[in-house]
Amino acid sequence: MNNKQGTLSLTEDWWHAITHNDKSYDDVFIYAVLSTGICCRPSCKSRDPKRENILIYNDVDEAIAEGFRPCKRCKPGGIHLPDEEWVIQIKQYIDANYHEPLTLQKLADQCHGSPYHLQRTFKKVTGVTPIEYIQQVRILHAIKKLQSNDRVIAKVGADVGFYNTSYFITLFKNITGQTPKQYQRSYVGKEVQVND
Repeated sequence: MNNKQGTLSLTEDWWHAITHNDKSYDDVFIYAVLSTGICCRPSCKSRDPKRENILIYNDVDEAIAEGFRPCKRCKPGGIHLPDEEWVIQIKQYIDANYHEPLTLQKLADQCHGSPYHLQRTFKKVTGVTPIEYIQQVRILHAIKKLQSNDRVIAKVGADVGFYNTSYFITLFKNITGQTPKQYQRSYVGKEVQVND
């Protein structure tokens, strides 16, 4: 349950400033987005948030005190979010939304950065690309679903974000050493090792 409240009320003028990236309001307020956990300047060029997800603060320090992270793109208050913290934020988004179609552009929009910078930073910090991380998360969730012997392979794949069944089967085998069906048949309460 969200207990964050913001310190100011969102007015129509401020909403207009956010949706039109009005730089003249940058010294007036900072907005935070509940769904992403990020705070921004009104002039931020990131995708417009849903109005109901916005909280308004006097400054970036108030937003940070409530647990929001400064945007990597607009750097409110001149604060630069460390790469490691940004990657944690990206991973949290992936972990919560792995079953949806995820692209570098979507991750960049949600986590307030450019696709190129996100890809490069994620790989530098984790050693894998965002897409490789998404695949690993999806395969781990597929493994859990396959531990129930009555699950249809195509349905398991779709449930975790793989809508192409043959791609799911191939990737699953590359990562685990077994096809999903082989894993499902051999599972007797043991955990499978995921190859790096």
